[in-house]
Amino acid sequence: MTLNTIAQLAAALDAGATSAAALTEAALERAADPAGEGGRVFTRLYPERARAQAQASDALRQAGAARSPIEGLTVSIKDLFDVKGETTRAGSRALEDAAPAPANAPVVRRLMAAGAVLVGRTNMTEFAYSGLGLNPHFGTPLNPYDRAAGRIPGGSSSGAAVSVTDAMAVAGIGSDTGGSVRIPAALCGITGFKPTAARVPRDGVLPLSTSLDSIGPLAPSVACCAALDAVLSGSGEDVPLPCPVAGLRLAVPTTLVMEGMDETVAAAFAAALGILSRNGAQVREIPVPEFAGLAAINAKGGLSAAEAWHWHRDLIARRGPAYDPRVLSRILRGRDMTAADYLDVVEARAAWVRAVAARLAPFDALLLPTVPVVAPLVSTLAADDAAYGAANALILRNPTLLNFLDGCALSVPCQPAGGAPVGLMIAAPGGMDRRLLSMGQGIEAALRAALDA
Repeated sequence: MTLNTIAQLAAALDAGATSAAALTEAALERAADPAGEGGRVFTRLYPERARAQAQASDALRQAGAARSPIEGLTVSIKDLFDVKGETTRAGSRALEDAAPAPANAPVVRRLMAAGAVLVGRTNMTEFAYSGLGLNPHFGTPLNPYDRAAGRIPGGSSSGAAVSVTDAMAVAGIGSDTGGSVRIPAALCGITGFKPTAARVPRDGVLPLSTSLDSIGPLAPSVACCAALDAVLSGSGEDVPLPCPVAGLRLAVPTTLVMEGMDETVAAAFAAALGILSRNGAQVREIPVPEFAGLAAINAKGGLSAAEAWHWHRDLIARRGPAYDPRVLSRILRGRDMTAADYLDVVEARAAWVRAVAARLAPFDALLLPTVPVVAPLVSTLAADDAAYGAANALILRNPTLLNFLDGCALSVPCQPAGGAPVGLMIAAPGGMDRRLLSMGQGIEAALRAALDA
């Protein structure tokens, strides 16, 4: 399906070629289609609310009072954002009896204030603790690629990605602790943006790791992600202009990140580097030995396990049997970590970040495969714990590096037309979000011009 960008839809709304009400109705029809993925994509739909928001948006636009570039456009939100009066379940049965949220999360408030039409809450890996997207409680949305075979969507923001690919929403808002925005974006063939963690408020968002969590969009293009970032971050800034590719200094790490690549990803990644080089970018391979050391730093479970155990320990005591066993086992790793173990990781991270930032200082951005393999089959991973564990570790490996760095990163599609989805990760140290979004637009344009020719 060819997806319309935020800019294209805003122009159509301004011209009167469509309406927010019409766009919303079309999205809700796709979500409710029993032959589609809507039943696995959404844990809750908001048909009445969405229609009311769309009608209000149309009236404001007609009065010349559109609130933002996303005015009247459909957006989905991951099932870990608080919505006033609703229980935030985070893709789990264990929270079904939890108290309703007393207020909307700041992210939800900002979307609504900008005129977004919220179509529903999207399914996810339980408690956001896997990069694959399988959910035994609410089902697993199928990747739009090779749907007959049934491939994973990636996680943990699984429903967010498929809500976009299947035009049930123009964009989805997800969380990214170890790649949970970028992985499903890469595997499903759309764009995902992980901002610097502090850029978007995480109040009212059920945490996985308070040190690593970040909130970002999944959307059809880099410019779409930039428009949404302006809303989510509260900056209100215009979409930055695309940066020319010519002259960009782009580092390609030779350490770790290309291990285990399949032929499809290897070919697409090599082709993308060639396109950027021919467009004048200075693409240089460099070793980043710190990447190889991260596994040792996290050998006892790392920040995610320790911080997840801190949040979940009481709930596990009460509702442990309700958890997905594969998620529970990862959380329980944190139970055996001592305070000294945790502080060892915190100290090691600070030194690691300094070393990686110094190594990347001569470059504008880092390029690597978002995920080293195309999406595996759901059936293979659902049936085999060992296959699940191996695939989860491999698929999380590259994105996790940028969370530990507290960097910002994009995943943009780099496959040839009609090919299996492959993501190119464009990354930079923390605080370079606007610059990254500018570079990302330039890189995206160069890739599409060559790959779609």
